[in-house]
This record gives sequence, C-alpha cells and structure tokens, in this order.
Amino acid sequence: MLKICSAVLDAVIEQARQDHPIETCGVVAADAGSPIANRLIPMRNQAASETFFCFDPRQQYKVWCELEECDQECRVIYHSHTASIAWPSREDIEHAHYPDAHYLIVSTWEQADCPVRSFRIANGAVLEEQVVRI
Repeated sequence: MLKICSAVLDAVIEQARQDHPIETCGVVAADAGSPIANRLIPMRNQAASETFFCFDPRQQYKVWCELEECDQECRVIYHSHTASIAWPSREDIEHAHYPDAHYLIVSTWEQADCPVRSFRIANGAVLEEQVVRI
C-alpha cells in the first residue's frame, strides 16, 4: 500500500497535466523509516518523449545525494502515460531497478478509467497496490 500526502499526489497529477503530451516524471521522498511519501521532487524527462521517460542522470545523482544528506529515502518513482492507461509498459517493467520503490503512474489519456495507479515492480513481476491519501 502506498501512503502519500494528498497535496503531493495532487501536485503530481497537475505536473502530468502541465507536461502533457510529454511524459512527466519525478520522485516522492519520505523521511527514513516513515511510510508516508511527502516530499515532491519533479525531475526532468531527458527523453522528452510522449511514450518514454528517463531521468537526467546528473539530476538523479544530485537528488539521491541530497536525500542521503537529509536522511530521506526515495519512496515513489512516478511518471505519466499520455496515450494509454495507468499500467506499467514493458519498458517501465524493464527499467524498474528499485524493488523497494512504489511506481506511481498517472494517465493523462482522456479515455483512462483510473487515472492514478501504484505498483510494486520487482524481477519483472508487477503487483498493483492501493493508493492511500494522507
């Protein structure tokens, strides 16, 4: 189950809408040991693509160092799907290198029945989980 601050989730959704039709991306951090994701960190989609996202490696390194210095952890890795449902693509699964992270997908596609979903992804296995606003 993903526990996320309501205002942060709203900000993720708004970022996805603003970046549309380019996939948006970023992370949500939490204090070490806390189950509640509460710090939004938007990231630049280096791919600048409508169908794929890739963090800027330099920005990612800087953010990871900052999280370590602040005793925080990357709790959520998020991105958007602009022309499909909020479900991990083959590429999303292949690039899910953080098995402890929650993978949040926001669909900005008009026909999406459920615009926000969260998943645990490890070793190619995908498990949808509940999103709880705090």
